[in-house]
Amino acid sequence: MGAIGVVFGDIGTSPLYTLRECLKAAGGVTPANVFGIVSLILWAIIIVVTLKYVSFVMRADNDGEGGILALTALASGVAPARLRQLLLTLGVFGAAMFYGDSMITPAISVISAVEGVTLVDPHLTEWIVPISLVILTGLFKLQKRGTGAVGKVFGPVMIAWFLTLAALGLSHIIPHPQILRAVSPVYAIAFLAHAPATAFVVLGSVFLALTGGEALYADMGHFGKLPIRLAWLVLVLPSLVLNYFGQAALVLQNPAAVAQPFFQSAPGWGLIPLVVLATVATIIASQAVISGAFSMTKQAVQLGFLPRIPVVHTSTHEIGQVYVPFINVSLYAAVVFLVVFFKSSDNLAAAYGIAVASTMLLTTLLMYFITHCLWNWKPLATFAVIGPLALVDAVFVSSNFSKIVEGGWFPLLAGAALFTVMTTWHKGRQTVVERMTNDNLPLAGLIRSLCDGANPPPRVNGTAVFPGGVVDMAPSAFLHNLKHNAVMHQTNIFLAGTTDNVPHVPDDKKVVVKNLGHECYAVTVHHGFMEIPNVPAILELAQKQMPDWHYEPAETSFFLARDTVMATGASNAMPLWRERLFAFLARNAAQAAEYYSLPANRVVEMGGQINL
Repeated sequence: MGAIGVVFGDIGTSPLYTLRECLKAAGGVTPANVFGIVSLILWAIIIVVTLKYVSFVMRADNDGEGGILALTALASGVAPARLRQLLLTLGVFGAAMFYGDSMITPAISVISAVEGVTLVDPHLTEWIVPISLVILTGLFKLQKRGTGAVGKVFGPVMIAWFLTLAALGLSHIIPHPQILRAVSPVYAIAFLAHAPATAFVVLGSVFLALTGGEALYADMGHFGKLPIRLAWLVLVLPSLVLNYFGQAALVLQNPAAVAQPFFQSAPGWGLIPLVVLATVATIIASQAVISGAFSMTKQAVQLGFLPRIPVVHTSTHEIGQVYVPFINVSLYAAVVFLVVFFKSSDNLAAAYGIAVASTMLLTTLLMYFITHCLWNWKPLATFAVIGPLALVDAVFVSSNFSKIVEGGWFPLLAGAALFTVMTTWHKGRQTVVERMTNDNLPLAGLIRSLCDGANPPPRVNGTAVFPGGVVDMAPSAFLHNLKHNAVMHQTNIFLAGTTDNVPHVPDDKKVVVKNLGHECYAVTVHHGFMEIPNVPAILELAQKQMPDWHYEPAETSFFLARDTVMATGASNAMPLWRERLFAFLARNAAQAAEYYSLPANRVVEMGGQINL
């Protein structure tokens, strides 16, 4: 029930516009066009969604989690060292394209559903954009309340939606069963062979039937493989196929219905209820994509591809339910722009597809390393599976390139901007860590020289915790405290975090404590990329390995480095403009105290400067 309600919203609302756009690209309604296109849609769904994602890609789970970043972390962990940076780059590009898709899905889904009101009254056409904006504004405004309460009704609504799709399709297939001949791939092949240039353009619209296929893999961690596979094979796939074939049968009998074949397939009395149901279904589809963007952001922050961004947990029971205010506002602004600028689902369809097609191709390329390096498939078997899948994805990517001028530039531009931000932040963090490693002192040696020297610094009562350091290096906040206050606390704990290539690290493996002597401890913390650091919780775990110390919040002070990054142009790692971008991102990152869940009244920030 949960999987049906969340996972299939995007692909489940594709019948609203897919066949219409395909026939428009093909030049109109002819028997050859209709039979060929509906056959192409069927076999595209079977090959890309059923065979590739449901049967193949979903086997490559990263400790139960899916999605392009989870797959990247898994592949980079098993690939040869010389290729790991390339794989990370591919994964980041795929994630950036996912954000581009997240902007378009709510816009095209909602506006295509609202367009159904024009069949009720043609004079309502001018109200399509305002109504869509009102619905989308309400949707984004509700995000801060969390999806838990709304999610309970998602499943039953989407089941009703898919059963409606199947019923509408059957109502036109039964009187015109000849359309079922299009099940044969011969019609798809004949359509491709008859006019290859036109067919190549049409494939860009056929791909609209596949948007949302990546969500099956991305949401695997929420529901597991079996529920998603069962829901797809038993309900979603049959309902989609029946509806596409039903629309095809309708336009063969009534070519004028091609303007809105989905809504025209409903009887007159059912049009208004169908518009209402379609609108609710598109809201659910939009919600799934927005939630996916929140989860992707949390992963990207943990893997070091985005600066710290405030993340709000909206549920005390489900760790995956999060709300990211900055991403919510950014997506809302992009969606409003798309609705106002493109104005119709026809125009938006021209912008849709290229982003998600790119992500699908990158997923296939990453799967090569999973099959060859992790599953130890022989080269022949690897190429026999990956080769055809990559070829299909490449054809869809190239066919979507014809949409760039008509609107595909938007997701590409948004994706390129996000890719630049993510790679700049990742490279900048590496540069800062290298600079700190070169400039700061080894931690163990510094503690010995301070405490065993002739004039050790005076010790004051309480515990000082220094989060966010580099492993085995003295934190700058500790050095600043020594310089300005000339004291050490009775107990000093130096926390250095690393993010492993797994979603979650069990508590018994999360913390490694190293006793440096003189009541000083170096604590290495291992997080998964689905986890957000919580320093108080880490200290509760660490005290189990420190028998002489007990965590008392009222006696613990947290010292954070508030370093200012300066772009000097002297770095060989990045050009000056990227240094300036990194410095800007660093200045606007969320406060470390909030990110680490620290009590505000126990935090001391020590300022410094880092020159790139």
